[in-house]
Amino acid sequence: AALRGALLSALLWAAATAAGAGPGGSPAPGTFGRVYRGAVNISAERVYAFAYSREPGQVDAVRVYVNSSSENLQYPVLFVVRQQKGVLSWQVPLIFRGLYQRTYNYQEVSRTLCPSEPTPETGPSDQIIFVDVASMAPFNIAYELLVTRLENFQLETNKVFNFTASPSQPQYFLYKFPQDVDSVVIKVVSDAVYPCSVVSVQDIVCPVYDLDHNVEFNGVYQSMTKQAAITVQRKDFPGEQFFVVFVIKPEDYACGGSVPSSIHVNRTWNLQRTKNLQVKIVPSIKKSVYVQAMFFSFLSFLSFYLGSVVVAFVHYIRVQRKASAGRLSPEDGSGIMTTSHPIAARTPEGSSYGAIDESSSSGGRQLSSPELKPPAGYDTDSSVEEESDFDTMPEIESDKNVIRTKVFLYLSDLSRKDRRIVSKKYKIYFWNIITIAVFYALPVIQLVITYQTVVNVTGNQDICYYNFLCAHPLGVLSAFNNILSNVGHMLLGFLFLLIVLRRNILHRRAMEMKDIYTLDYGIPKHFGLFYAMGIALMMEGVLSACYHVCPNYSNFQFDTSFMYMIAGLCMLKLYQTRHPDINASAYSAYASFAVVICLAVLGVVFGKNDMWFWVIFSLIHVLASLALSTQIYYMGRFKIDGPDSDLGIFRRAAMVLYTDCIQQCSRPMYMDRMVLLIVGNLVNWSFAIFGLVYRPRDFASYILGIFICNLLLYLAFYIIMKLRSSEKLLPIPLFCIVATAVVWAAALYFFFQNLSSWEETPAESREKNRPCILLGFFDDHDVWHFLSAAALFFSFLVLLTLDDDLDTVRRDKIPVF
Repeated sequence: AALRGALLSALLWAAATAAGAGPGGSPAPGTFGRVYRGAVNISAERVYAFAYSREPGQVDAVRVYVNSSSENLQYPVLFVVRQQKGVLSWQVPLIFRGLYQRTYNYQEVSRTLCPSEPTPETGPSDQIIFVDVASMAPFNIAYELLVTRLENFQLETNKVFNFTASPSQPQYFLYKFPQDVDSVVIKVVSDAVYPCSVVSVQDIVCPVYDLDHNVEFNGVYQSMTKQAAITVQRKDFPGEQFFVVFVIKPEDYACGGSVPSSIHVNRTWNLQRTKNLQVKIVPSIKKSVYVQAMFFSFLSFLSFYLGSVVVAFVHYIRVQRKASAGRLSPEDGSGIMTTSHPIAARTPEGSSYGAIDESSSSGGRQLSSPELKPPAGYDTDSSVEEESDFDTMPEIESDKNVIRTKVFLYLSDLSRKDRRIVSKKYKIYFWNIITIAVFYALPVIQLVITYQTVVNVTGNQDICYYNFLCAHPLGVLSAFNNILSNVGHMLLGFLFLLIVLRRNILHRRAMEMKDIYTLDYGIPKHFGLFYAMGIALMMEGVLSACYHVCPNYSNFQFDTSFMYMIAGLCMLKLYQTRHPDINASAYSAYASFAVVICLAVLGVVFGKNDMWFWVIFSLIHVLASLALSTQIYYMGRFKIDGPDSDLGIFRRAAMVLYTDCIQQCSRPMYMDRMVLLIVGNLVNWSFAIFGLVYRPRDFASYILGIFICNLLLYLAFYIIMKLRSSEKLLPIPLFCIVATAVVWAAALYFFFQNLSSWEETPAESREKNRPCILLGFFDDHDVWHFLSAAALFFSFLVLLTLDDDLDTVRRDKIPVF
């Protein structure tokens, strides 16, 4: 050992002498932990040689601290560190550049040298480090030098490590995967929001990029304020080890801090931006947890299939028993017509006002005369029979004005058109939404694949706004759990399509057994909108999964577009139930949805600070509410026309205002509709005023809230009017209503647990990240996906079964509201 020490000292002395250390070439062997002070100029430089011995398999790290009191940026002090396999250099003052050409200068710098890789040698190995100090200044510049060996360079699993860093004094540490760990999560926390920092994971290669201007050159990185988390997999690092690098940025604008003014371009010296950090590396979940999560996701929703089969089987047994007992009732609460027994219903008082004879309203359906129709069971989709063949007849227009302006309307008044033509009209909803889904989904899938590829190639995890504390990668996907949780929308959407298909088939069979044109009972069965709702629910799952591949500002509309369509289709279906002849066409409905989606995009782009946008949007919102209210109140018969005079439009408007607002101000002609529309307009005007005053940042959710509130308002009005009309709720729709309310309440609780927000910077968004809460795999937002899928499914079932109790009631006895 003594001989070996003497040889090492001799080697160090010879190396230092050869390098010409000190003035006049005198050697300057270095000692770890000792502070060296000196001065350099253009003709005098210093070279220090530090030697140490490394044990086999050991990774040693050396940190170099330098300081210079000089503020002369023309003649900085240059430090060059030469190692066995690399060179590291920097200058003092060390200059960082920010926005608007601002510069931040630091006279104290410390850097960790890239450690040499462990060798398979059986004995200790000798290492030498040379530190060159030089300057081009014609005068002396003083400096200080301190070289130390790091004792806590390697991070350990499940152990907390605390340290400090600053822009000119970055830190990085080594981590090696244990034998039984394939994936780890690096969790970094800090008590202070600022200064803004960057956490990077880099492979074991030299040089290590640990300065603000180069930390993004290699590996995976995140910006950070108070919290950061990076999931690292063993397969991504062949050497089964990596560096964790911590860099403090010279400015905070990247983390949501204030942006420096561009008016005064100046220099800042030695700005105090030290940050205390705490890092802990914990093992990630095992593969068995992935399997459990997948089984849980599929089995949870496949149980809905089992429940549906049980309900269908019980219903079949009950129908067979009633059939054998000879007391089978029409449709029996399932929407399937089997026989017809009229049930008397008393006509409300005052129905004679503006009314026509009931016999002509129900029995005299000139458009559905049996002798003019094909045989029973014949249901054609021929394009020859168009709705316009009837609607353009002047006699029919006159008949519409008489019927739809009655004070008391019945379903027979608004279901006078041929059933085949109306069914074909509503089938367009189904075929159009399939076309929209295909053309919408294909570019979406292509875009999110590109996003994920960019994230994987560049390592920039600031592109996507995940909940990094509960983001479990699988393959190329960074957050597989957020994608898997959307399987419920697809499975339950498909199940709803099967339920609607079963009803459709059974209804067709029942109709084929009878003269379908003499049957006039219950709500007309048109399934096109139901099919469209099922497709929309499935597409919501597909597009929500696409959005969560890489959630960010650029693709937010993928997650909400079909939610708008679902809410709109539900309102249309609810209105179509008792207004089958006057409901909106598929083309106008989808065009309206397109306008809403465009407004949502414009709102996110311009709605943050632009007051003009909110003024225009609020005006459009109020005018649209008034226009739709007028259409609903007059059952589509309000027309701004008049005599041949150009003043006819004004005469018509004045007559309507006088009749409905002055002459009958005490009691509107259509009281129920008026109450609904007044409440609805108050709600929508309140939304418009709220948006104009507060200008919410999450404009997409604001629009969705408008849709949902209108849907809930209309559904509540419908159920209240249904009960007010002495109609009843059967057990199945009653159960669905209760289940819908309970599940929606639970779902909204998890929805408002914000785990990230692309409206903020990535670093600010990570402050909201939370750990998993279900099976160690799913977070709050995943639970929202599960519950919202179930809630939408139950909501659809409510609309599907709500009026099953009317299957034994003649349409001329079913009130319209």
